[in-house]
Amino acid sequence: METIKTLCPYCGVGCGLEIVQDRNQAWKVRGDRNHPSSHGMVCVKGATVTESIRSDRLLYPMMRDSLDQPFRRASWDEALDTIVDRIQKIRNTTGPDAICLYGSGQCVTEDYYIAQKLMKGCLGTNNFDANSRLCMSSAVSGYVQSFGADGPPCCYDDLELTDCAFIIGSNTAECHPIVFNRLAKYHKKHPNVKMIVVDPRRTPTAEVADLHLAINPGTDIDLLNGIAYLLLRKRAIDPNFIEKSTANFAAFAEVIGSYTPDFVASRCGIAVSDLETAANYWEQSQRVLSLWSMGINQSSEGTAKVRSLINLHLMTGQIAKPGCGPFSLTGQPNAMGGREAGGLSHLLPGYRFVKNAEHRTQVEQFWGIAPGTISPNPGRTAWEMITGLETGEVEMLWIAATNPAVSMPDLERTKAALLRSPFTVYQEAYYPTETSAYAHILLPATQWSEKTGVMTNSERRVTLCSGFDAPSGEARDDWKIFAEVGRRLGFAERFAFDNVSEVYQEFVQLTRGQPCDMTGLSHEYLRQEGPQQWPCRENEPKHPAKEGKRLYADGRFHTPDGLARFAACHSRGLAEPPDANYPFVLTTGRLYGHWHTMTRTGRTDKINQLHPEPFLEIHPRDAAKLKIKEGDLLEVRSTRGKARFPAKVTKAIAPGTLFVPMHWGALWAEGAEANAMTHAASCPDSKQPELKACAVQLVKVGAQLEAEVGELNWAKSAVGVSF
Repeated sequence: METIKTLCPYCGVGCGLEIVQDRNQAWKVRGDRNHPSSHGMVCVKGATVTESIRSDRLLYPMMRDSLDQPFRRASWDEALDTIVDRIQKIRNTTGPDAICLYGSGQCVTEDYYIAQKLMKGCLGTNNFDANSRLCMSSAVSGYVQSFGADGPPCCYDDLELTDCAFIIGSNTAECHPIVFNRLAKYHKKHPNVKMIVVDPRRTPTAEVADLHLAINPGTDIDLLNGIAYLLLRKRAIDPNFIEKSTANFAAFAEVIGSYTPDFVASRCGIAVSDLETAANYWEQSQRVLSLWSMGINQSSEGTAKVRSLINLHLMTGQIAKPGCGPFSLTGQPNAMGGREAGGLSHLLPGYRFVKNAEHRTQVEQFWGIAPGTISPNPGRTAWEMITGLETGEVEMLWIAATNPAVSMPDLERTKAALLRSPFTVYQEAYYPTETSAYAHILLPATQWSEKTGVMTNSERRVTLCSGFDAPSGEARDDWKIFAEVGRRLGFAERFAFDNVSEVYQEFVQLTRGQPCDMTGLSHEYLRQEGPQQWPCRENEPKHPAKEGKRLYADGRFHTPDGLARFAACHSRGLAEPPDANYPFVLTTGRLYGHWHTMTRTGRTDKINQLHPEPFLEIHPRDAAKLKIKEGDLLEVRSTRGKARFPAKVTKAIAPGTLFVPMHWGALWAEGAEANAMTHAASCPDSKQPELKACAVQLVKVGAQLEAEVGELNWAKSAVGVSF
């Protein structure tokens, strides 16, 4: 039987999969032993991914005039003509900036690219953003500010070459399990290799660590500056690298002078000795590999956190060499590809920026559009699309392959804004989802199993993902839907693609000469030679020995003067710290089996058996104060909303901190939405919301009901009511 090679559609690890069809015409999945990123390993999500590909699919377009009406079946022509008519009306009245498109790291690079060409090129609005804004935009901003360009400089081989793994803000064991499997096996075989995990929770990742730093939420910069203080005091730095390859060290050194061990330990809630041990591990290691994810990025100071971590690598010269460097772990399978294609509201394809006049001109000339067509102003971010619905400035919202009615912060406010939308198009493979309740038009899209395209994983590894199943019902590829709208709007010559490989071939030409140069790649080359890392330039040898596994090996960066930049960042702490009325910090996260908002994993029986319901982690000390026992139903309240969860009493969470998983939306559990409590305060540079921490109060549901009954009984007694 034919074996189809593809990529797992879940996290950004980018594990290679092989798909075969059994005698019952069912698709079976196994790890691809030849994929250089995963070596044949798969987690439970990848192993069960084919079980949900035909469940609850959106099979044909559906429409309705208002949200209080039921959907009716429609033809593709009717749906597309309605969308085009609405776009033309808005363009001719309010203008294109009233149109927004919200995409997803689930999309292949070709989907992303055609969406950019439609919105930023043909329509002249930069209002394309993606759910990567909620996930990786602080990493993007940190890399750009420190190095002059996006792109992790490391590779997965470094996991098995490092002296010390420094994991901060990442429960890697559950959220990027194959990366962690590689690291954990190596760590176990080499007793001299150290692992430091920084997390308020004692996660499965922290269980394996040599040192677990359970810092107070929001004190990451304090910790990183405290380590830098000790390294500088010991002169455990690389003065030659600092002088030749960096700038702004003096300002950085002045800032970290305030972060003495006693101050940092007090702020972080850790022992001075543990801080010193962490600094000693850095000092004694020649190759420190730092790994981070949402715990750093999803913060109102996310960019500053990323840069503070990069500072440690710059001051010790631990970058661009085997086994070391700052390595962001991407959340989604193609968030990296989306960044390469310009898939955020401030970006253009090929790691270009809408604010840069030369970049705009380059893209306009390539696309053959009039000078000045691309707006110099960044478009609306994901959250700004929500606020635009509130003010009436956004008149059309087009959502593709994501579920904002669960994943956005301040969820009640988000839902209220979605209800106000004059016209929402929702392009999705599954039905229903929580967001489909807010749509006027539903467009059935093919999913991972039915489409072919390219994805880029966390180590800049580009893989051709070959479709293997027939489209469900009338589903169409996302790029084909965007292109057809473009043609119907009068831009037929801009979207004259016969197949997806032609789309990719056009896109890679826009990467020529850029940091993410992929001009040496094509669908055919990837099919024949397998996954490749960029840069992969045209007419350059592709022999593995010459492959650019690591960036910046020459000590030069993508800044104007070639120097990496130190950041002088003071810690500001949480955007919403706890107080007397809301004394707990609520943090949210992901579980091993589920992924994002359960649109796919919620339809997989094995995973639902693994994680049958949401829960709330609380420390025994806090539970005792509130007389809470295991399994008690608890109501969590912030100033924005509330939700209910059964209690899980555990020492794995720090006192004063609570944890809930973010996966469950209204379709999968009643009143258990983590983002009902979170706020939208965001990093000023990356515009990424602080989804990781908010202030909450906690009430035991039974005790609440008893109190309410008691108050009612007292009131009745006071007015002489008998009962």
